Amino acid sequence: MFNPESPPELEIASWLNVTGEPPTLSALRGKVVLVTAFQMLCDGSVKHALPQAARVAKSTRPDQVAVLGLHMVFERHGEMTPKKLEAFVKKNGYTFPIGIDAAGAGGTPKSMAAYEIQGTPTILLFDRQGRLRRHYLGQVDDVRLGAEIMALAIEAPKAERAASIAIEQLLHATLSDPHDHEHHGHDPEHVHGPGCGHDHSHDHSHDHSHEHETAHVHGPGCNHDHDHSHGHEHEHVHGPGCGHDNAPDPKKLLADAVKAQLRAKK
Repeated sequence: MFNPESPPELEIASWLNVTGEPPTLSALRGKVVLVTAFQMLCDGSVKHALPQAARVAKSTRPDQVAVLGLHMVFERHGEMTPKKLEAFVKKNGYTFPIGIDAAGAGGTPKSMAAYEIQGTPTILLFDRQGRLRRHYLGQVDDVRLGAEIMALAIEAPKAERAASIAIEQLLHATLSDPHDHEHHGHDPEHVHGPGCGHDHSHDHSHDHSHEHETAHVHGPGCNHDHDHSHGHEHEHVHGPGCGHDNAPDPKKLLADAVKAQLRAKK
């Protein structure tokens, strides 16, 4: 069973835009890590996810936020070879590290299978402790992604669980639910919009990659035994409104987290 508290390493066949030691999730602990999984011929990847990743890389400090691309080819393999990807990356001027997902059984790349990814683009967001905190299928709004990256950046590298829960509570209270504007009544097996879906027979059924994102909210506020067997957002966190009357004040915990982060930088 996939465990977002200790997610697996990405399995990469080769890297682009990397000199020296290739990046790993374990080596990047201490930073917030954004992984954008894409296909070079997927409209949603080309028009939204990759330009967004480039904006994040340009707008954040590399000692605080790491941006990685993951070329995850599960279809039309002959049209998206490593050589063609290299030309595509050069043409578009992408300079952040891009890994080519290792080939797996049945045409499904290994990292795609390990993370139970259902299509492209997919956004994976890891906190400073290496925990997977977000798993989005489809396009993610810039404001939402920026807010979530900044929230995770505020957390200290060794933040206690209560501080992480406070961050999740404030994000939940501040950002609108991405599903509020979703279309309903569609066949969940149908792939909508510019995304590229792939059914590789996992138990969860969110393989409808369209312009409204499908989110898994993982991490310290995620109390569903790490079984994301459906395509709905998991935002159950302890605190006010959750039936736990003795929960700490999230604003105080957030202030404490910020103070701890500032102390760590001195």
